[in-house]
Amino acid sequence: MPINYSVIPSPCYVLEERLLRNNLTLLQQVQQQAGCSIILALKGFAMYSTFGIVREYLSGATASSLNEARLIVEEMGCKAHTYAPAYTDEEFEQLMQYSSHITFNSLGQYNRFKDRVLKHNPKISCGLRINPQYSEVVTDMYNPCIAGSRLGITRNQLPDTLPHGIEGLHFHTLCENDSFTLERTLQAVEERFAGLLHQCKWLNMGGGHLITRKGYNPQHLIHLIQRIKNTYNVEVILEPGSAIAWQTGVLRSKVLDIVDSQGILVALLDVSFAAHMPDCLEMPYKPRILGASDAVAGKPTYRMGGMTCLAGDFMGDYSFDQPLQIGDTIVFDDMIHYTMVKTTTFNGVNLPSIGIWQPDDTFKPIRSFGYESYKDRLS
Repeated sequence: MPINYSVIPSPCYVLEERLLRNNLTLLQQVQQQAGCSIILALKGFAMYSTFGIVREYLSGATASSLNEARLIVEEMGCKAHTYAPAYTDEEFEQLMQYSSHITFNSLGQYNRFKDRVLKHNPKISCGLRINPQYSEVVTDMYNPCIAGSRLGITRNQLPDTLPHGIEGLHFHTLCENDSFTLERTLQAVEERFAGLLHQCKWLNMGGGHLITRKGYNPQHLIHLIQRIKNTYNVEVILEPGSAIAWQTGVLRSKVLDIVDSQGILVALLDVSFAAHMPDCLEMPYKPRILGASDAVAGKPTYRMGGMTCLAGDFMGDYSFDQPLQIGDTIVFDDMIHYTMVKTTTFNGVNLPSIGIWQPDDTFKPIRSFGYESYKDRLS
């Protein structure tokens, strides 16, 4: 049964529990058949009201900050696999309390904090992020292997023997890629780091594995993981962000006004691309609107305008079967991953509400936001 948007406030992120469970079931199957660990990356999906569901299928979560690590412990009930480009002296003590694994971005950072880890809890497993100098990510903003990248250690910066206390290596060079991109990436990793991999207890292959996208080949991924495990006798960890929440929900909005701007019809919405869907502008990509298509000659066509006063807060152009009216519902598809985690209150605009469309076809409101959410970010 389709979602009944008339019972849902606008604007609102709406996650479909059934679709989330479908994704998690597939990921659990890959995890079991490959004998690896697949963990949730909070930077892509941090809707903690669903962590109880995620915990039924996956073995943990990964954090890139103290706040994410704390949220994992408090809401998922396990310790975090933690990586950040740099750690601060002020936060590191707390970070160790929330972490089972800590990956360091440089030898300098590891040497700075290794004694503190040993003193606090020698059972924390330490690793290094490596840069294999190979990535097929096209957008430079998301490519960690471009010249001048601050992410990871290149092979020439490491000795032939892993530093004492380092148990694992971690690379993250994918972004919504398939298993064949991973296969080519592993070739680069092994060419440069095979000797060090033989010394590891674990290899974290990072995120960017879009396992739940239609057409992905899970069996090929399973084969790659099993080969790496058998070759190097290591535990393999994957930490996808998008794959968990891929195609699991929408952003419900409505038309506030329609204006004619020099011959272009603009539908002004109660949401913002800049504040509520920033990935569309950063990546960039054009989100799908349910019931609409790309511009078609002869059809009612509109540019979608956000509600902030940023000139570039718009997305276009979309055609509809019927002319839009003020108050009409506009539903942006696939707006759960890398959306809620990136929202802002720029211009003082309210954040969209959050809710779950449940398997019994009822809407469960989770949270709404108002003035305090805006004010609390300022001083």
